[in-house]
Formats: sequence, structure tokens, C-alpha cells
Amino acid sequence: MKFLIAGLGNIGPEYRETRHNAGFKILDAFAEASNVVFEDHRYGFTAEVRVKNQTLLLLKPSTFMNLSGIAVRYWLRKEKIELKNLLVLVDDISLPFGKLRLKPSGSNAGHNGLGNIQDVLGTQNYARLRFGIGNNFRHGAQVQFVLDNWTADEAAALPERLDTAVEIIKSFALAGVELTMTQFNKN
Repeated sequence: MKFLIAGLGNIGPEYRETRHNAGFKILDAFAEASNVVFEDHRYGFTAEVRVKNQTLLLLKPSTFMNLSGIAVRYWLRKEKIELKNLLVLVDDISLPFGKLRLKPSGSNAGHNGLGNIQDVLGTQNYARLRFGIGNNFRHGAQVQFVLDNWTADEAAALPERLDTAVEIIKSFALAGVELTMTQFNKN
């Protein structure tokens, strides 16, 4: 069985260490742990990983965050991957830093990347793993906050949180969304 694991972020070195690139950061950790390298393809950078008997196509869209749906739809169709095997990795300001929440579906909660995916696919019925980045910003400063780099404390805590996110992805592919939620959403 094949899965599409799409991490949301923005391309370019100026965005590499920003909170908004949490999805890319998770996929980079997964690729590094799996000894695979991303290759530049149409609408994104991809890498393929085998986890037991499952194939995971990791996708970092090159369409920028707000047009992520174009890349996701393209790779779902190209690889003939069912919607139930799509997992989108995304930053979330409504969760405290480092908190991880897997959901089988849901609204875009104001996230433009998720909103575009929902618009392009015509559904919100796909799994998403939300990576909490917190909301420690003053009124009106949300954009600057998500586009700022991780603080020193956040950067120090990231490796452990990224390792957990990688384990959640593996569990999603091997055990399914419901069992994975039961195991990991309690933290």
C-alpha cells in the first residue's frame, strides 16, 4: 500500500527554520532517519521510504504554503494514492509548542495551506498531524510569529518532538489513524 505524507512549508532558505515550516522540518527528520534524500520533481521535493510493507511518499510542496493543494492533488493522482492514505503535516498556533495532535479530518482552522488543500481536493476528509507552535505573540503579530525562526529553547526541544512525529507517521501507515490517535494523542 502507498501513502502520501505531505509536509507543509515554504521553500527557500529564508523560511527553513521558521515555525511555519514545521511540516518540512518533520519530513526532513524522517528522511534523515531513513537515509533518503529529497529529489526535485514537479510541484515538490519527494523522497520514498519503506516502512515494513508500506511505501511512503514524502512530499514537500514547492508551490508555497498557500497553494499546497496543487501539489497534493498532483501526487495523489500521479501515484494513484487513495485519500484515506494522505497525511498532511502542519504547524498549529492553537496548540502549545511541541504538542502533536493527529486528526482523521476536520476544518482548516484558519490555516491557509490546509484551506487550499481542502479547496483543491473538495473535501476536508483527510488526516492531518498538527505540530503545536504556540501562540506567544501580541495581537496582530501572528504572521510575523509564524514566520519567525524557532527560539533557542524551541530549537533545543525540537529533536525529541520531531522524533515523536516520525513515529506517529510510521504508526499511521502501519496501524491506521484511529489506533495511532489512541496511542499518541494523550501526550
